[in-house]
Amino acid sequence: MLYSFYQLLWLYMIYSFAGWCGEVILAAVKRHRFVNRGAVSGPVCPVYGVGAAAVAVFLPELRGNIFFLFLGGMVLNTFVEYVTGRLMEMALHKKWWDYSEERFNLGGYICLKTSIIWGLCSVLMILFLNPLFLKLISLIPVFWGEIILWVFFGLLAVDFLGTVLAVWGLKKKKGRMDQIVEGLGRTSKLLENTMTRKLQARMIKAYPNLVKEDKEEVFAAGCGFYKLVSLFFIGAFLGDVTETVFCRFTMGRWMSRSSVVFGPFSIVWGLGCAILTWILYRYREQSDRRLFLCGTILGGAYEYICSVFTEIVFGTVFWDYSKIPFNLGGRINLLYCFFWGFAAIIWMKVIYPFLAKWIEKIPIRIGKPLCMIMVIFMSVNILLSGLALDRYSKRHDGLPAESGIAELMDDWFPDPYMERVYPNIKFR
Repeated sequence: MLYSFYQLLWLYMIYSFAGWCGEVILAAVKRHRFVNRGAVSGPVCPVYGVGAAAVAVFLPELRGNIFFLFLGGMVLNTFVEYVTGRLMEMALHKKWWDYSEERFNLGGYICLKTSIIWGLCSVLMILFLNPLFLKLISLIPVFWGEIILWVFFGLLAVDFLGTVLAVWGLKKKKGRMDQIVEGLGRTSKLLENTMTRKLQARMIKAYPNLVKEDKEEVFAAGCGFYKLVSLFFIGAFLGDVTETVFCRFTMGRWMSRSSVVFGPFSIVWGLGCAILTWILYRYREQSDRRLFLCGTILGGAYEYICSVFTEIVFGTVFWDYSKIPFNLGGRINLLYCFFWGFAAIIWMKVIYPFLAKWIEKIPIRIGKPLCMIMVIFMSVNILLSGLALDRYSKRHDGLPAESGIAELMDDWFPDPYMERVYPNIKFR
């Protein structure tokens, strides 16, 4: 079952509110008083909406197997919770929730108990709750339903903007905010003195462990933006080369494994290296078993998400593991998930330290411009690849070009070119 964009927005709104209600009830039980646990001021917890939308997009095809549906929901929502926790910590340099006291936790961001709850909730959502909510949504005239959504997301945007201002205030040391706000006018200062201070007081009340902290950024130090960009391009190139050599030895022929129309770059591997590094960086000194388990689970989930995403967006299948034992819908298989686990160990213990040392030796005056040039190049490359794949799919269905851009794609990237770049592509 494919959900429409309209339905996904409604599910996001419903589950954001439901998640907020659950958080408020749990906080009331623990503290014996009302506490707004939302990241914004309104009665919503956006992370629950994001998780619900992700479940609706990526997991409906697993409804025929409750175990895999449970496992998929468990992994997917745990990933969403982990990434959200890390991003929110980056905003304030402090955890907004902490599972450190729970058994089987990872950095305090996630733990086994909540992951199991996510899996059970995903089963309930796909099998019972989503069909019920969709029936209720269908009773609302589309015109009024769209108005409700516009109002909701408009208020959410304003609320989010106010929260951002409050977050900036919490991050600055005493006196810094007045220096930044100075020059913006009395109106802006009045907003800072009224709205942001109230929001700050609410967030500190809901999350007492928030503190003020400020850090200086250095090019390619630690696991920052420029380091991750560099690793993305290195991983994309090495991943393409590795897959090409692997296919040569297993299938007896050379074939392109690139994800884009220009250059030997595998976007799946590039993003995988960057995301895996970002997640596992702080755990790089821990045991190999822990890195293997994290790599196996995260790598499998990541590859599954990429497979569903490309099929939804482009209507094509870039890889199919249906003939390999222990596969899940042909999108992932147990053997390749283990490869992700071993890759996590080798990457974090051997390859990453070596690459990081050399990346950090690049002068700032060269490294920053080079990274930005490569980001622009890859952005254009991905855009052209998407347009070319869209036309390739439509040509396969016998649809003629209906715009100047479509005609350019037909001229620049004809079928023989696309077949050479994407030899394993399948249409559904």
